[in-house]
Amino acid sequence: MSSYSLFCIGNPLLDMQVTNGEQLLEQYELKANDAILAEEKHAPLYEEIVKNHQVTYVAGGASQNAARGAAYVLPPNSVVYTGCVGDDKLAEQLKAANKREGLQDMYYVKKGEQTGACAVVITGHNRSLVTTLRAAEKFDKAHLSSPEISAVLESAKAYYMEGFFLTHGLESALELGQKASKDAKVFSINLSAPFIPQFFGAQLQQIIPFTDIVIANESEAEAWATANGHPTPTDLPAVAKAIAIQPKSNASRPRIVVLTHGAESTVVVTSDAPDAPKIHAVHALKYEDIVDTNGAGDAFAGGFLGAFVSGKSLDDCVEAGHKMGAMCVQMVGPQFKWPKINIL
Repeated sequence: MSSYSLFCIGNPLLDMQVTNGEQLLEQYELKANDAILAEEKHAPLYEEIVKNHQVTYVAGGASQNAARGAAYVLPPNSVVYTGCVGDDKLAEQLKAANKREGLQDMYYVKKGEQTGACAVVITGHNRSLVTTLRAAEKFDKAHLSSPEISAVLESAKAYYMEGFFLTHGLESALELGQKASKDAKVFSINLSAPFIPQFFGAQLQQIIPFTDIVIANESEAEAWATANGHPTPTDLPAVAKAIAIQPKSNASRPRIVVLTHGAESTVVVTSDAPDAPKIHAVHALKYEDIVDTNGAGDAFAGGFLGAFVSGKSLDDCVEAGHKMGAMCVQMVGPQFKWPKINIL
């Protein structure tokens, strides 16, 4: 019987990170702080950065980053991650990074496909993410019924999914959400990027009723609010309340909404007390201590969920998230400090 407490699913990607990317932003019409799916015009970007820039390769993919963050704060063999990879060198690099963090991956491997990649263009403290999904969007729902994943879904207390997965994996997402609701598991989702509520709002609306925890940053929250006709999209406590009181399938458990805002405060609202937001201050780092912000939100989610499945209070969960986010921004890309620092 497996004793995994957290199951995570998403798009496994290898991050290809470059710094001082001002000229790339201009050339490829990218916003400094954004996350998008690559279009035709971005196709040459991946070869160009390898040819003309110093590339750092880091294991990426939003949910995989969060899973590695949760694995960092929990005992070994607590977290399982799945998603679809190809049978290539990129997948081997991802496996090596997961192993180091104590994360158990159970990939769905699609033979002959390339593993997904994400170009990460760093300018100052901003990061622009351009993703080519490749194998990641070929995930097969049947993998969730495989013996190894079935066993994990039974033992896990919580499931976590990135919003990015909704661009192709709605059926799998709904299966997980319904299972969580039926079996009284905790189902958590991260909105992941402004384009998810903007352009995949219909998919998001289908999954929201099954969510027990919703995590987002300020720009994702604002995009959700704008897409849903909310009168004050930049008022984070009001937006958190609006998400918290959305219809809910498993009514016995209040929904928790957690909105981060970089070095500003984190807002937490629960559906059983929607008018009593809790505001958690962030211990801001010195400007010069920040290496880059790639993966910081995922690190927060990992720390939060690791603490959550450990039975910690909501205040402690946010604190663990803050510590992991702060650790991540002091490293290149979505990485954590070694030797391990005890977070919980």
